[in-house]
Amino acid sequence: MTDRVPDVRLTFRGLTARPVLLPLERPVVARIATITEWPIVLIDLETEEGVVGRSYLEPYIPKAMRYVVSALQDLGELLRGRPVVPVDLYTAARKSLHFVGYEGLSAIAVSGVDMAAWDALARGAGRPLCELLGGSVAPVRAYNSNGLWLHESAAVAEEALALREEGGFEGLKLRLGRTRLGDDLAALEAVRRAVGGDMRLMVDFNQGLDQAEAIERCHAIDGHGLTWIEEPVVYDDLDGYRRLAAELDTPIQIGENFYGPRALYRALQAQACDYVMPDFMRIGGVTGWLRAAAIAGAAGVPVSTHLYPEVAAHVMRVTETAHWLEWQNWADPILQQPYTVTGGQLHIPDTPGVGLEWDEAAVAAYSVA
Repeated sequence: MTDRVPDVRLTFRGLTARPVLLPLERPVVARIATITEWPIVLIDLETEEGVVGRSYLEPYIPKAMRYVVSALQDLGELLRGRPVVPVDLYTAARKSLHFVGYEGLSAIAVSGVDMAAWDALARGAGRPLCELLGGSVAPVRAYNSNGLWLHESAAVAEEALALREEGGFEGLKLRLGRTRLGDDLAALEAVRRAVGGDMRLMVDFNQGLDQAEAIERCHAIDGHGLTWIEEPVVYDDLDGYRRLAAELDTPIQIGENFYGPRALYRALQAQACDYVMPDFMRIGGVTGWLRAAAIAGAAGVPVSTHLYPEVAAHVMRVTETAHWLEWQNWADPILQQPYTVTGGQLHIPDTPGVGLEWDEAAVAAYSVA
């Protein structure tokens, strides 16, 4: 364990943002999109004291990186010279966007700065982020979300076995939304036969259905012992989600498209879901997560994570109703020391901050202009 450095006060010196485009071992094949390369923006928050906080953003679309990078650079200029106090930086960054709104790419950039600021603060204190937040270093339960896209049922079942063995997982996510309902049911049944009845299966429609399809398909799979049904319809159709949540026995999971804690609050007020899974780049980084998790905790609603498994592991250690961590290793190619998963649990390294260090040779290889 690195020696702890008490009472280090940091000053925001500058920020660099670098876009990279990584090939996906198992390309995303969903009803709404096919993705073969994964865009990531690497963020380094530099301080006058020499401590560097790191985070990354995953904006889905390669072209979006140019706008995210520009927004990050603007925020770096805005925050230069300020103390690295994450909540204050978060507030200042959001207020600077008041007239353009708190959603979209600008909000994503704020989240990236926030995650880097928390990492810098924890590094400066010589403590893992989870400890700085008042928690402890310990494993976090995870399910494997690295595949099981819309392929033929036999191929998906074979892949499910491989995904289970990647880290001794006890939970897997299967994507649904094929042209024919029968093909979805065949894939679900093939995966269940392959991995057995004890495996926790989550299914995700990736917002691919209209309301009529969602009613038909969700009722058709309602008796299959699923852990949850995720995003069958477009994310902002809270009325549609309220109907599904009321009709189905299987829990409804939404939340990766919540822009800020108030969006989570509105969904719970509308009784639109049973579970929530905020995404760090939309919910507001660590600061936004902590506020959103407090709302869910007060309501007794289980909270899972979406993407960003490294920072996710740390905040799950201080989340009252922590449920499942979504494991995806898509950023691993540019990390010096990726997190490890064994026994279906993600292991937090006992190192300062989040523990992200870039593999600069890989960054150079995958860098884009």
